[in-house]
Order: sequence, then C-alpha cells, then structure tokens
Amino acid sequence: MDYKTIRVEVTADLIQVILNRPAVHNAFNDELIGEAIDFFSNGIGSSSARAVVLRGEGPNFCAGADLNWMSQMISYSREENVRDSSLLARMYALIDECPLPVIGRIQGAAIGGGVGLVAVCDVAIATERSRFGLSEVKLGILPAVISPYVIGKIGASQARALFLTGERFDAGRALRIGLVHRLAADDEELDRLVSETVDQIRGSGPEAVRDCKKLIAFVAGSELADAIPYTIDAISRRRVSEEGQQGMRAFLAKEKAPWLND
Repeated sequence: MDYKTIRVEVTADLIQVILNRPAVHNAFNDELIGEAIDFFSNGIGSSSARAVVLRGEGPNFCAGADLNWMSQMISYSREENVRDSSLLARMYALIDECPLPVIGRIQGAAIGGGVGLVAVCDVAIATERSRFGLSEVKLGILPAVISPYVIGKIGASQARALFLTGERFDAGRALRIGLVHRLAADDEELDRLVSETVDQIRGSGPEAVRDCKKLIAFVAGSELADAIPYTIDAISRRRVSEEGQQGMRAFLAKEKAPWLND
C-alpha cells in the first residue's frame, strides 16, 4: 500500500504500521489521519496476519498533533472542528476495534494524541527512557477525543491528575498506572519484548484471540446483567467451534495445537 505519512510492512503473519513523519516526531495531521483510517478500514480485512505492531520512525513514537495542522484549526468554524474531530475519533476507534491484536512499540516521547495511540494498543511496550504527557490543557484545549481510551486504560483517578495538570511523566509511572504493560532497558530489548509478545499471540488460537478482543470490549462496556449471558454464549460457541475442538483435543492428547504447526 502506497502511503506518504505511514509505512506498512507485511512479513509472513505480521503487519507493521509505522508512523513515518520523523522530522516532526511523527506528529499527525489530516493526511496521516486519513491514511490511518484507510489502512485500518481496508488493510486488515481477511488478512491472515496474527498481529499488528504500531510504531514510530525515528527516536520518538508520536508527538501528538502537528503544529502546522494546529495552526489551521485556529480559523476553523465550529462545524469544521466537528468534522475534523470526527475523523480523528474514527482513527482511534478503528485502531481500538482492530480485529487483530495491536502491539505498541513505544520509543521516546508520546505526547497528547500520541498517548491516545498508546491507549488503543492492546499491549503497549515502552523503553525506560520513554516520556509521556497529556498536555492539552497547557494550550487551553482538552484531551477529549482520546479520553475514552485513556480513561479506560488508567482510570478516572489518574486521568484527573494527568489531564488537569498536563504534567509530563516517565515510563515508570506509565507502567504503574497501566498505560503501558512492559518496560525495556533500551531499543534492543524493546524489539525483543515486542517479538516475544508476537510469539505469545502466535501460540494462541487465531479465532480465540479475535473473539477475546470482542469479549473484552463488550464486558468492559456492559452492566453485569448483560455481560453474564454474553459470556455464557461466547464460551459455548468457542467450545464447539472447530478451533476450540482442535485446541482442547490437542491439549488433552499432549500434542501441539494445529496453529502451532503452521
């Protein structure tokens, strides 16, 4: 796929989506948002890939909104802002709802909307030198579009502290509050931990992994009375599915599951 602001690399069963604006620390503009929407709308589909790795080119993951793009917003009408924000919201929703696991390789800085990208990753792995910030209030605006995903990851209490102060915070704090899941000492270990995570996913049933993402999304957004019947139906369907039957039989026979033989 020929994009200008993102680069997509497909190797065997892995898709890498690389934010490709290193000169501006991979800050996003309307073009990057449009290309990300296009890829996550059309580039996954019936893909046989097992996972997506989301990463940034250069020393930083994503600095949030591009300054030149932001300068145009000053003269936007409310209607133009609604249109613009709707596209941004669609980008985050598509990554969040991607049927494949999305693994974030977080190096350097993730600021503002970059934190939103970290939040929509299923597994986020950063280096100990990574830095984060939800600095929108410093500009007199809000981390509004990313808030459902960030609050979903770190909770309302941590969001109150970080949204209201706009303070920068380090990788250790990001790990403690649940924004990221693992830390690496350096970029070499970062790549190793990303590869380990991909291998863990490869060792799991492909359909089960996709259904797990649906399960988490439904249960997290539902009342208990609605979640319970959903979970009963979900496990019942999975147990009688071809993949579920194969996996359970292989386990009981102490054999490798068929997806491990691919």
